[in-house]
Amino acid sequence: MKVENYENKFFKLKIKKPRNLKTDVLSGLTVSLALIPEAIAFSFVAHVDPKIGLYAAFMVGFITAVFGGRPGMISGATGAVAVIFAPLVIQQSSRIGIEGAMGYLFAAVLLMGLIQITFGLLKLGKFIRLVPHPVMLGFVNGLAIIIFKAQFAQFYIGTGETQSLLPAIPLLIMLGGVFVTMFVSYFLPKITTAVPATLAALVSVTLISVWLDKSGIYHMRTVLDFVQNIDPSKTTIAASLPSFAIPNVPFNFETLKIIFPFAVLAAAVGLIESLMTLTLVDEITDTRGKGNKECLGQGLANLVNGFFGGMGGCAMIGQSMINIRAGGRGRTSGITAAVCLFFFVIFGAKYVESVPLAALVGVMFMVVIATFEWSSFRIISKIPKADAFIIILVSVVTVVEDLAVAVIVGIIASALIFAWNRGKIMKVSVSSEKQNSKVYKLQGCLFFGSVGSFKKLFDFNKDPKDIIIDFEDSRVYDHSGLEAINFVAEKYAEQKKSLHLLNLSKECRMLLKKADNIVEVSVIENLDWHLADDALA
Repeated sequence: MKVENYENKFFKLKIKKPRNLKTDVLSGLTVSLALIPEAIAFSFVAHVDPKIGLYAAFMVGFITAVFGGRPGMISGATGAVAVIFAPLVIQQSSRIGIEGAMGYLFAAVLLMGLIQITFGLLKLGKFIRLVPHPVMLGFVNGLAIIIFKAQFAQFYIGTGETQSLLPAIPLLIMLGGVFVTMFVSYFLPKITTAVPATLAALVSVTLISVWLDKSGIYHMRTVLDFVQNIDPSKTTIAASLPSFAIPNVPFNFETLKIIFPFAVLAAAVGLIESLMTLTLVDEITDTRGKGNKECLGQGLANLVNGFFGGMGGCAMIGQSMINIRAGGRGRTSGITAAVCLFFFVIFGAKYVESVPLAALVGVMFMVVIATFEWSSFRIISKIPKADAFIIILVSVVTVVEDLAVAVIVGIIASALIFAWNRGKIMKVSVSSEKQNSKVYKLQGCLFFGSVGSFKKLFDFNKDPKDIIIDFEDSRVYDHSGLEAINFVAEKYAEQKKSLHLLNLSKECRMLLKKADNIVEVSVIENLDWHLADDALA
């Protein structure tokens, strides 16, 4: 049955809208409007000045659109990277102040870019195929939980030990603003898609905030309030062109020890999220991006961020979907989104400053809802228990530790579970061709996980003089399998008996040839000829 038979006006497996310059420009403009609130919100997550997040959104978006491996994919400042760098900023801010902490942040972003470029040059992008689907589900769910938790800081005032929950009235107004933002974001697309729902929600709550402030009823905390809480000397977030500067940190081993763990984690998470997004866009558009080129593009973007004062970033799943579904296919859409974003920041700073925190928290809650794979609850009881365990494990490790560690743990756990399950499937059928011979016909893979089962198949004491292992339905995959064969051969040799291998695949023969000094067994071509030779002897 063809895929088209499953498509209807409500759901399209493939979006085959033709590439068009006008469509690319309009879709890029739409994306740029949606990028502003998220870039600012992710700046909050990273505990940095919003303009640092906006710089990152522009530079990462522009450079990856030009040099990346997936036209139509949108990159910018992301929660995944912000969550990783937040502890570094907090740690160094308490030690040397916010200005000094920025030097360490930019140095870490620069190193992150170098790592990603190295990854691309070594053509390691293909290893995204090693990430199992349950690990991806757990990764996405854990990321959503982390972003969700990060928003609760906006409901508190003060820092450190003096931090406390907002008083009742401000808390209720804050919750009201969050609710209105989420309400508009959710229901507006059901009425019209002419205006981006995120932007409409942001503008609505901002207008309410301005009205409350001018009428003297209440002053909702705004972006500028947040910036001044970090640095009281700041009076605006107005940005100019970012300027080149080498990160202001001591260039010694101690600095490397501080930034290296954060840079490695951010590089890994950034590439994982970017390559996962690339794969998703490939499937939707029925085209194929270039993973290694995307690694280079992401690395170059973050390298530039480190020198020009951005917080770094990676591909954005939500914005990429907005762009693709709006018709954006070419690099023009990503370039337009980045350039428009920067013009908004330069000429519209005073409007951005008045955006209330409640609106940004509401936007982030909607991002969480869109990011979390709610289908994982529905399928959890229908998939193998091992896969369900992996989803939960990766989600928990993501929240408790970090995203990169969670993915690595998930891949290792998946591999071990696979090896365990494959190792249990080692069957044998036994037949005797004549009085002094016995044939063991194997079924299953012979590798490190199955050698234990393999060794238990043989009766070294009672078996006849000639033992034949038939590999027609089996394969030897690694050194452990070769050692197991050698172990069995030696056991039979102790009993003055001979072991012969039959129907070895070409790959198995190559393994044995390379291990000629390790494994000494007789490889036979044909069982009938072998038995005939024995009879003549």
